[in-house]
Amino acid sequence: MMPDLGKYAFTVLAAYGASLALLLGLIWMSLRAARRAARDLAEVEQRNG
Repeated sequence: MMPDLGKYAFTVLAAYGASLALLLGLIWMSLRAARRAARDLAEVEQRNG
């Protein structure tokens, strides 16, 4: 169910799209950093183990 946005439809939908893209980018960067940290920790533990 989409409300009638009139002449502002493109602006509003573009803002939603940009927000979604930024959120997905942040999630991707966070997951990548977590994987890197886990790999680095495993490497340090293996050296010190």
